[in-house]
Amino acid sequence: QVQLVESGGGLVQPGGSLRLSCAASGSISSIYVMGWYRQAPGKQRELVASISSGGNTYYRDSAKGRFTISRDNAKNTVYLQMNSLKPEDTAVYYCNLKVSGSAYWGQGTQVIVSS
Repeated sequence: QVQLVESGGGLVQPGGSLRLSCAASGSISSIYVMGWYRQAPGKQRELVASISSGGNTYYRDSAKGRFTISRDNAKNTVYLQMNSLKPEDTAVYYCNLKVSGSAYWGQGTQVIVSS
């Protein structure tokens, strides 16, 4: 079983920054993909960014140039540095791990961008 624990959400003003962290524990092989999804009220969950065990990254268009995903393989931890935050970034952010054909989710962390 895999457990994901997220941290780092909160309230920030437009233009501000936040860093989300997600630590994975349990039965994890060395080859897996970790990512961040978000879900705003009334909207579908969407992929924000992901990173493979080899370091290949993906960003949705709205995150490019503002968000940076990184990982520490030794700690099985993934980070999402979010800069120049906008009100439309407000959502619950979920950590996701894909390994050996299975997908696991964190409990979610709320990000609110508001003045």
